[in-house]
Amino acid sequence: MARGVESIRRTALGAVGAVLLVIGVALLVLPGPGLLLVFAGVLLLSRAIPALDRFVAPARARAMRAAEESVSSRWRIAGAVLVGLSLLAAGVVWGLLPELPFSGWATGASLIISGCVLFALLVWSHRRVRAQRREPERPADIAR
Repeated sequence: MARGVESIRRTALGAVGAVLLVIGVALLVLPGPGLLLVFAGVLLLSRAIPALDRFVAPARARAMRAAEESVSSRWRIAGAVLVGLSLLAAGVVWGLLPELPFSGWATGASLIISGCVLFALLVWSHRRVRAQRREPERPADIAR
């Protein structure tokens, strides 16, 4: 019985990890923090497939660096917001206009979800960077 539950857990982790990884790769072309989803996908996949554990640390380092860079200036934040709004608008347009290629609410919903994911990751990145800036320096860091 425990074997079956473990198999189901690993399959679910692998499936969710793969979906996050695919969405993250799709978001890499956007100015938002797509590497965060890549990191989350790799992390879940490594829990399902232990051989992938060696990819977690490099993905985490790159994702955190990309998250900081994505909100490093007002121009980058404005660009990410503009792309997110464009994704939302494109999703509505693709859902409503049957003349467009691949039209329908399946395509529209995927664009809208991508825009929402972009906004969620952008807010998370901004809060994380602001919290790091407010953190006082520790004495051990000063001594180095």
